[in-house]
Amino acid sequence: MRIATAHTYDTAIANLQERQQKLSTSQQQLTSGKRVNVASDDPTAAARAERALASMARHDANQRTLDASRNVMNIASGALGNATELLQTARETLVAAGNGSYSDGERKALAMKLSDIRNQLLSVANRSDGGGGYVFGGQGSSSPPFVDGASGVVYQGQGGETLASTDEHLNLSIDGDQIWLKGKTGNGVFNTAAAGNTITNTANTGTAWITSGSVASPTQVPYPAATQPGPTYTVAFHVTGSTTTYDILEDGNPISTGQTYNTGKEIGIPGKGMSVAITGAPADGDSFAITEAQNNLNIFSSLDSTIAALKSTNQPAGAVMQAVNSGMTQIDAAMRSIQGAQSAVGEQLNRMDGIESRIADLKLAAQTEKSNAEDLDMVSAISSFQNQQTGYQAALQSYASVQKLSLFQYING
Repeated sequence: MRIATAHTYDTAIANLQERQQKLSTSQQQLTSGKRVNVASDDPTAAARAERALASMARHDANQRTLDASRNVMNIASGALGNATELLQTARETLVAAGNGSYSDGERKALAMKLSDIRNQLLSVANRSDGGGGYVFGGQGSSSPPFVDGASGVVYQGQGGETLASTDEHLNLSIDGDQIWLKGKTGNGVFNTAAAGNTITNTANTGTAWITSGSVASPTQVPYPAATQPGPTYTVAFHVTGSTTTYDILEDGNPISTGQTYNTGKEIGIPGKGMSVAITGAPADGDSFAITEAQNNLNIFSSLDSTIAALKSTNQPAGAVMQAVNSGMTQIDAAMRSIQGAQSAVGEQLNRMDGIESRIADLKLAAQTEKSNAEDLDMVSAISSFQNQQTGYQAALQSYASVQKLSLFQYING
Protein backbone atom coordinates (compact mmCIF):
# COMPACT_ATOMS: atom_id res chain seq x y z
CA MET A 1 0.00 0.00 0.00
CA ARG A 2 1.41 3.38 -0.99
CA ILE A 3 1.45 6.04 1.81
CA ALA A 4 2.00 9.61 0.64
CA THR A 5 4.28 11.87 2.66
CA ALA A 6 1.58 14.58 2.76
CA HIS A 7 -0.91 12.13 4.28
CA THR A 8 1.59 11.16 6.93
CA TYR A 9 2.17 14.78 7.81
CA ASP A 10 -1.57 15.57 7.92
CA THR A 11 -2.27 12.59 10.13
CA ALA A 12 0.53 13.45 12.51
CA ILE A 13 -0.54 17.09 12.76
CA ALA A 14 -4.19 16.06 13.37
CA ASN A 15 -3.09 13.74 16.16
CA LEU A 16 -0.91 16.47 17.67
CA GLN A 17 -3.78 18.95 17.60
CA GLU A 18 -6.15 16.41 19.20
CA ARG A 19 -3.63 15.68 21.96
CA GLN A 20 -3.08 19.41 22.48
CA GLN A 21 -6.84 20.00 22.73
CA LYS A 22 -7.23 17.22 25.31
CA LEU A 23 -4.26 18.55 27.24
CA SER A 24 -5.77 22.06 27.19
CA THR A 25 -9.13 20.67 28.40
CA SER A 26 -7.46 18.78 31.23
CA GLN A 27 -5.51 21.88 32.20
CA GLN A 28 -8.74 23.93 32.28
CA GLN A 29 -10.45 21.28 34.43
CA LEU A 30 -7.54 21.21 36.88
CA THR A 31 -7.54 25.01 37.07
CA SER A 32 -11.32 25.28 37.71
CA GLY A 33 -11.64 22.08 39.73
CA LYS A 34 -14.71 21.25 37.62
CA ARG A 35 -15.15 18.29 35.30
CA VAL A 36 -18.02 20.10 33.56
CA ASN A 37 -17.26 23.73 32.74
CA VAL A 38 -19.73 24.12 29.87
CA ALA A 39 -22.80 22.09 29.02
CA SER A 40 -21.08 20.55 25.99
CA ASP A 41 -18.52 18.87 28.25
CA ASP A 42 -21.23 16.47 29.54
CA PRO A 43 -24.85 17.45 28.74
CA THR A 44 -26.35 14.90 31.14
CA ALA A 45 -24.14 15.94 34.07
CA ALA A 46 -24.74 19.62 33.25
CA ALA A 47 -28.51 19.06 33.44
CA ARG A 48 -28.12 17.29 36.82
CA ALA A 49 -26.02 20.18 38.12
CA GLU A 50 -28.55 22.75 36.89
CA ARG A 51 -31.42 20.94 38.63
CA ALA A 52 -29.38 20.78 41.83
CA LEU A 53 -28.57 24.49 41.54
CA ALA A 54 -32.28 25.34 41.16
CA SER A 55 -33.05 23.20 44.20
CA MET A 56 -30.39 25.05 46.22
CA ALA A 57 -31.94 28.38 45.18
CA ARG A 58 -35.36 27.20 46.41
CA HIS A 59 -33.90 26.13 49.74
CA ASP A 60 -32.16 29.49 50.10
CA ALA A 61 -35.49 31.24 49.46
CA ASN A 62 -37.20 28.99 52.02
CA GLN A 63 -34.49 29.86 54.56
CA ARG A 64 -35.04 33.59 53.98
CA THR A 65 -38.78 33.10 54.46
CA LEU A 66 -38.14 31.12 57.62
CA ASP A 67 -35.90 33.89 58.96
CA ALA A 68 -38.62 36.48 58.26
CA SER A 69 -41.25 34.36 60.02
CA ARG A 70 -38.95 33.72 62.99
CA ASN A 71 -38.37 37.47 63.32
CA VAL A 72 -42.13 38.12 63.46
CA MET A 73 -42.70 35.30 65.94
CA ASN A 74 -39.90 36.57 68.20
CA ILE A 75 -41.42 40.06 68.17
CA ALA A 76 -44.86 38.57 68.86
CA SER A 77 -43.50 36.49 71.75
CA GLY A 78 -41.95 39.58 73.29
CA ALA A 79 -45.14 41.60 72.80
CA LEU A 80 -47.33 38.93 74.38
CA GLY A 81 -44.89 38.67 77.28
CA ASN A 82 -45.17 42.44 77.79
CA ALA A 83 -48.96 42.17 77.68
CA THR A 84 -48.94 39.43 80.33
CA GLU A 85 -46.80 41.61 82.62
CA LEU A 86 -49.11 44.59 82.11
CA LEU A 87 -52.22 42.51 82.83
CA GLN A 88 -50.60 41.10 85.96
CA THR A 89 -49.91 44.67 87.11
CA ALA A 90 -53.54 45.55 86.36
CA ARG A 91 -54.71 42.61 88.45
CA GLU A 92 -52.54 43.66 91.37
CA THR A 93 -54.00 47.16 91.05
CA LEU A 94 -57.52 45.74 91.22
CA VAL A 95 -56.64 43.72 94.31
CA ALA A 96 -55.56 46.97 95.95
CA ALA A 97 -58.79 48.65 94.81
CA GLY A 98 -60.76 46.03 96.76
CA ASN A 99 -59.46 47.44 100.05
CA GLY A 100 -62.61 48.43 101.90
CA SER A 101 -60.85 51.30 103.67
CA TYR A 102 -60.01 53.12 100.43
CA SER A 103 -61.78 56.35 99.66
CA ASP A 104 -63.30 57.30 96.30
CA GLY A 105 -60.22 59.43 95.60
CA GLU A 106 -57.84 56.56 96.23
CA ARG A 107 -59.83 54.26 93.98
CA LYS A 108 -59.88 56.99 91.32
CA ALA A 109 -56.07 57.14 91.47
CA LEU A 110 -55.94 53.38 90.92
CA ALA A 111 -58.35 53.78 88.02
CA MET A 112 -55.94 56.27 86.44
CA LYS A 113 -53.17 53.70 86.80
CA LEU A 114 -55.37 51.13 85.06
CA SER A 115 -56.02 53.66 82.30
CA ASP A 116 -52.28 54.02 81.74
CA ILE A 117 -51.89 50.23 81.63
CA ARG A 118 -54.71 50.05 79.12
CA ASN A 119 -52.95 52.58 76.85
CA GLN A 120 -49.71 50.60 77.10
CA LEU A 121 -51.60 47.44 76.09
CA LEU A 122 -52.93 49.26 73.03
CA SER A 123 -49.37 50.17 72.06
CA VAL A 124 -48.32 46.52 72.46
CA ALA A 125 -51.26 45.36 70.31
CA ASN A 126 -50.12 47.76 67.56
CA ARG A 127 -46.48 46.65 67.66
CA SER A 128 -44.64 46.91 64.34
CA ASP A 129 -42.91 43.93 62.75
CA GLY A 130 -39.98 46.11 61.69
CA GLY A 131 -40.78 45.76 57.99
CA GLY A 132 -43.62 48.22 57.54
CA GLY A 133 -46.33 45.87 58.80
CA TYR A 134 -47.83 45.01 62.18
CA VAL A 135 -47.37 41.78 64.12
CA PHE A 136 -51.08 41.53 65.01
CA GLY A 137 -52.28 42.94 61.67
CA GLY A 138 -53.95 39.73 60.50
CA GLN A 139 -53.93 39.44 56.71
CA GLY A 140 -52.26 42.78 56.28
CA SER A 141 -52.59 46.33 57.50
CA SER A 142 -50.70 49.43 56.36
CA SER A 143 -51.81 51.33 59.47
CA PRO A 144 -52.11 50.35 63.15
CA PRO A 145 -54.80 47.63 63.24
CA PHE A 146 -56.28 48.66 66.62
CA VAL A 147 -57.87 52.09 66.70
CA ASP A 148 -59.11 53.78 69.87
CA GLY A 149 -62.36 55.58 69.06
CA ALA A 150 -65.33 57.04 70.88
CA SER A 151 -66.90 53.58 71.22
CA GLY A 152 -63.66 51.98 72.40
CA VAL A 153 -60.94 50.04 70.65
CA VAL A 154 -61.91 48.48 67.32
CA TYR A 155 -59.95 46.26 64.95
CA GLN A 156 -59.44 47.73 61.49
CA GLY A 157 -57.14 45.03 60.16
CA GLN A 158 -58.20 42.03 58.11
CA GLY A 159 -58.89 39.03 60.31
CA GLY A 160 -56.79 35.91 59.77
CA GLU A 161 -53.09 35.32 59.21
CA THR A 162 -50.55 36.12 56.53
CA LEU A 163 -48.72 32.93 55.57
CA ALA A 164 -45.48 32.55 53.65
CA SER A 165 -45.71 30.90 50.22
CA THR A 166 -43.86 27.74 51.21
CA ASP A 167 -44.81 24.13 51.80
CA GLU A 168 -44.51 24.78 55.54
CA HIS A 169 -47.08 26.69 57.64
CA LEU A 170 -45.06 29.84 58.42
CA ASN A 171 -46.77 32.93 59.78
CA LEU A 172 -45.76 36.43 58.72
CA SER A 173 -48.43 37.94 60.98
CA ILE A 174 -50.89 36.94 63.72
CA ASP A 175 -54.65 37.35 63.95
CA GLY A 176 -54.78 40.07 66.60
CA ASP A 177 -58.58 40.23 66.47
CA GLN A 178 -58.85 36.76 68.00
CA ILE A 179 -56.31 37.46 70.72
CA TRP A 180 -57.28 40.94 71.88
CA LEU A 181 -60.98 41.23 71.07
CA LYS A 182 -62.37 37.69 70.93
CA GLY A 183 -61.08 35.88 73.98
CA LYS A 184 -63.21 33.52 76.06
CA THR A 185 -65.20 35.41 78.67
CA GLY A 186 -65.78 34.54 82.33
CA ASN A 187 -63.85 31.58 83.72
CA GLY A 188 -63.69 30.05 80.27
CA VAL A 189 -66.87 28.00 80.75
CA PHE A 190 -69.47 30.38 82.16
CA ASN A 191 -69.98 34.01 83.16
CA THR A 192 -71.29 35.29 86.47
CA ALA A 193 -72.76 38.72 87.07
CA ALA A 194 -75.01 40.71 89.32
CA ALA A 195 -78.43 41.19 87.80
CA GLY A 196 -78.43 43.88 85.14
CA ASN A 197 -74.69 44.53 84.81
CA THR A 198 -71.50 42.55 84.24
CA ILE A 199 -69.23 44.89 86.19
CA THR A 200 -71.09 46.90 88.79
CA ASN A 201 -73.82 45.84 91.18
CA THR A 202 -76.25 48.66 90.34
CA ALA A 203 -79.28 46.41 89.78
CA ASN A 204 -79.01 44.91 93.27
CA THR A 205 -79.55 46.91 96.43
CA GLY A 206 -77.69 44.69 98.89
CA THR A 207 -73.96 44.41 99.54
CA ALA A 208 -73.50 40.91 98.10
CA TRP A 209 -71.18 40.10 95.20
CA ILE A 210 -70.52 36.93 93.20
CA THR A 211 -67.24 35.20 92.28
CA SER A 212 -66.30 33.91 88.84
CA GLY A 213 -67.27 30.38 89.92
CA SER A 214 -65.71 27.02 89.19
CA VAL A 215 -66.47 23.72 87.45
CA ALA A 216 -66.93 20.78 89.80
CA SER A 217 -67.98 18.15 87.24
CA PRO A 218 -67.08 18.94 83.58
CA THR A 219 -69.28 16.15 82.20
CA GLN A 220 -72.41 17.73 83.72
CA VAL A 221 -71.84 21.30 82.55
CA PRO A 222 -74.51 22.28 79.99
CA TYR A 223 -72.08 24.48 78.03
CA PRO A 224 -71.52 24.53 75.14
CA ALA A 225 -75.21 24.02 74.65
CA ALA A 226 -76.74 22.00 71.85
CA THR A 227 -78.77 25.07 70.96
CA GLN A 228 -77.49 28.61 71.20
CA PRO A 229 -77.56 30.42 73.48
CA GLY A 230 -77.20 28.04 76.41
CA PRO A 231 -79.51 28.18 79.44
CA THR A 232 -79.31 31.02 81.96
CA TYR A 233 -79.21 30.16 85.65
CA THR A 234 -80.32 32.67 88.25
CA VAL A 235 -79.69 32.75 91.99
CA ALA A 236 -82.58 34.83 93.40
CA PHE A 237 -82.63 35.95 97.06
CA HIS A 238 -85.51 36.34 99.48
CA VAL A 239 -85.03 38.14 102.80
CA THR A 240 -87.63 37.84 105.55
CA GLY A 241 -86.53 39.42 108.78
CA SER A 242 -83.19 37.88 109.65
CA THR A 243 -83.65 34.89 107.36
CA THR A 244 -82.12 34.89 103.90
CA THR A 245 -82.90 32.14 101.40
CA TYR A 246 -82.34 31.70 97.72
CA ASP A 247 -83.89 29.95 94.76
CA ILE A 248 -82.03 28.63 91.70
CA LEU A 249 -83.81 28.99 88.37
CA GLU A 250 -83.02 27.67 84.89
CA ASP A 251 -84.36 30.02 82.22
CA GLY A 252 -86.84 31.29 84.80
CA ASN A 253 -88.00 27.84 85.97
CA PRO A 254 -87.14 26.87 89.58
CA ILE A 255 -84.88 23.85 90.00
CA SER A 256 -84.09 24.47 93.69
CA THR A 257 -86.00 26.63 96.17
CA GLY A 258 -85.82 27.86 99.77
CA GLN A 259 -82.11 27.15 100.27
CA THR A 260 -80.53 28.76 103.34
CA TYR A 261 -77.92 31.35 102.44
CA ASN A 262 -74.50 31.43 104.13
CA THR A 263 -72.17 34.21 103.05
CA GLY A 264 -69.11 32.97 101.16
CA LYS A 265 -70.32 29.37 100.98
CA GLU A 266 -70.24 27.61 97.62
CA ILE A 267 -73.62 27.37 95.91
CA GLY A 268 -73.87 24.45 93.51
CA ILE A 269 -76.20 24.44 90.52
CA PRO A 270 -78.05 21.10 90.89
CA GLY A 271 -76.97 18.52 88.33
CA LYS A 272 -74.97 21.03 86.27
CA GLY A 273 -71.47 20.58 87.67
CA MET A 274 -71.06 24.31 88.37
CA SER A 275 -70.71 26.22 91.62
CA VAL A 276 -70.34 29.86 92.64
CA ALA A 277 -69.72 31.71 95.88
CA ILE A 278 -71.72 34.77 96.88
CA THR A 279 -70.37 36.94 99.67
CA GLY A 280 -72.04 39.73 101.58
CA ALA A 281 -75.62 40.56 102.56
CA PRO A 282 -78.06 40.42 99.63
CA ALA A 283 -81.29 42.40 99.82
CA ASP A 284 -84.71 40.98 99.14
CA GLY A 285 -85.10 40.63 95.36
CA ASP A 286 -81.38 40.69 94.57
CA SER A 287 -80.25 38.16 91.99
CA PHE A 288 -77.16 36.92 90.18
CA ALA A 289 -76.97 35.33 86.75
CA ILE A 290 -74.86 32.51 85.28
CA THR A 291 -74.57 32.39 81.49
CA GLU A 292 -72.47 30.59 78.91
CA ALA A 293 -69.01 32.03 78.23
CA GLN A 294 -68.67 33.67 74.82
CA ASN A 295 -65.77 34.33 72.45
CA ASN A 296 -66.17 38.09 72.56
CA LEU A 297 -63.88 39.28 75.35
CA ASN A 298 -62.55 42.71 74.38
CA ILE A 299 -59.57 43.32 76.66
CA PHE A 300 -59.78 47.06 76.22
CA SER A 301 -63.55 47.32 76.75
CA SER A 302 -63.24 45.19 79.88
CA LEU A 303 -60.63 47.55 81.31
CA ASP A 304 -62.74 50.55 80.28
CA SER A 305 -65.74 49.18 82.21
CA THR A 306 -63.62 48.42 85.28
CA ILE A 307 -62.03 51.88 85.16
CA ALA A 308 -65.46 53.53 84.90
CA ALA A 309 -66.72 51.50 87.88
CA LEU A 310 -63.74 52.48 90.03
CA LYS A 311 -64.20 56.14 89.15
CA SER A 312 -67.82 56.09 90.32
CA THR A 313 -68.37 57.83 93.65
CA ASN A 314 -70.50 56.93 96.66
CA GLN A 315 -70.70 53.26 95.69
CA PRO A 316 -71.77 50.73 98.35
CA ALA A 317 -69.21 48.16 99.43
CA GLY A 318 -70.97 45.38 97.53
CA ALA A 319 -70.84 47.34 94.27
CA VAL A 320 -67.13 48.05 94.72
CA MET A 321 -66.35 44.41 95.44
CA GLN A 322 -68.45 43.27 92.49
CA ALA A 323 -66.58 45.68 90.22
CA VAL A 324 -63.22 44.49 91.53
CA ASN A 325 -64.09 40.79 91.31
CA SER A 326 -65.63 41.06 87.84
CA GLY A 327 -62.66 43.09 86.67
CA MET A 328 -60.22 40.49 87.93
CA THR A 329 -62.27 37.74 86.28
CA GLN A 330 -62.04 39.51 82.95
CA ILE A 331 -58.32 40.21 83.38
CA ASP A 332 -57.78 36.51 84.15
CA ALA A 333 -59.73 35.66 80.99
CA ALA A 334 -57.60 38.12 79.00
CA MET A 335 -54.44 36.55 80.40
CA ARG A 336 -55.69 33.10 79.32
CA SER A 337 -56.17 34.44 75.80
CA ILE A 338 -52.73 36.09 75.76
CA GLN A 339 -50.98 33.05 77.25
CA GLY A 340 -52.72 30.73 74.79
CA ALA A 341 -51.41 32.87 71.93
CA GLN A 342 -47.97 32.92 73.53
CA SER A 343 -47.95 29.12 73.71
CA ALA A 344 -48.91 28.93 70.04
CA VAL A 345 -46.09 31.32 69.12
CA GLY A 346 -43.64 29.29 71.20
CA GLU A 347 -44.73 26.13 69.40
CA GLN A 348 -44.19 27.90 66.08
CA LEU A 349 -40.66 28.87 67.10
CA ASN A 350 -39.91 25.29 68.20
CA ARG A 351 -41.25 23.96 64.91
CA MET A 352 -39.04 26.39 63.00
CA ASP A 353 -35.95 24.75 64.44
CA GLY A 354 -37.02 21.48 62.85
CA ILE A 355 -37.87 23.22 59.56
CA GLU A 356 -34.46 24.90 59.50
CA SER A 357 -32.76 21.54 60.05
CA ARG A 358 -34.73 20.00 57.15
CA ILE A 359 -33.86 22.91 54.86
CA ALA A 360 -30.18 22.52 55.72
CA ASP A 361 -30.31 18.76 55.03
CA LEU A 362 -32.07 19.27 51.68
CA LYS A 363 -29.64 21.99 50.65
CA LEU A 364 -26.69 19.75 51.55
CA ALA A 365 -28.19 16.95 49.46
CA ALA A 366 -28.55 19.34 46.50
CA GLN A 367 -24.97 20.56 46.94
CA THR A 368 -23.77 16.94 47.00
CA GLU A 369 -25.72 16.16 43.84
CA LYS A 370 -24.24 19.21 42.10
CA SER A 371 -20.74 18.25 43.21
CA ASN A 372 -21.17 14.67 42.03
CA ALA A 373 -22.36 15.91 38.65
CA GLU A 374 -19.69 18.49 37.85
CA ASP A 375 -16.75 18.34 40.27
CA LEU A 376 -13.41 16.85 39.25
CA ASP A 377 -11.67 13.87 40.81
CA MET A 378 -8.37 15.63 41.38
CA VAL A 379 -6.23 12.49 41.87
CA SER A 380 -7.53 10.88 38.69
CA ALA A 381 -7.35 14.17 36.78
CA ILE A 382 -3.72 14.86 37.74
CA SER A 383 -2.71 11.33 36.73
CA SER A 384 -4.56 11.70 33.43
CA PHE A 385 -2.98 15.10 32.80
CA GLN A 386 0.51 13.74 33.38
CA ASN A 387 -0.15 10.84 30.98
CA GLN A 388 -1.50 13.22 28.35
CA GLN A 389 1.48 15.53 28.82
CA THR A 390 3.92 12.61 28.39
CA GLY A 391 2.03 11.36 25.35
CA TYR A 392 1.99 14.82 23.79
CA GLN A 393 5.74 15.23 24.27
CA ALA A 394 6.34 11.78 22.74
CA ALA A 395 4.14 12.68 19.79
CA LEU A 396 6.10 15.91 19.22
CA GLN A 397 9.40 14.01 19.29
CA SER A 398 8.03 11.35 16.96
CA TYR A 399 6.80 13.96 14.49
CA ALA A 400 10.15 15.71 14.55
CA SER A 401 11.94 12.42 13.83
CA VAL A 402 9.59 11.42 10.99
CA GLN A 403 9.98 14.87 9.45
CA LYS A 404 13.72 14.14 8.88
CA LEU A 405 13.03 10.94 6.86
CA SER A 406 11.94 12.66 3.64
CA LEU A 407 13.92 12.30 0.32
CA PHE A 408 14.70 16.00 0.26
CA GLN A 409 16.22 15.84 3.69
CA TYR A 410 18.38 12.88 2.53
CA ILE A 411 19.54 14.69 -0.64
CA ASN A 412 20.40 17.83 1.32
CA GLY A 413 22.55 15.67 3.59
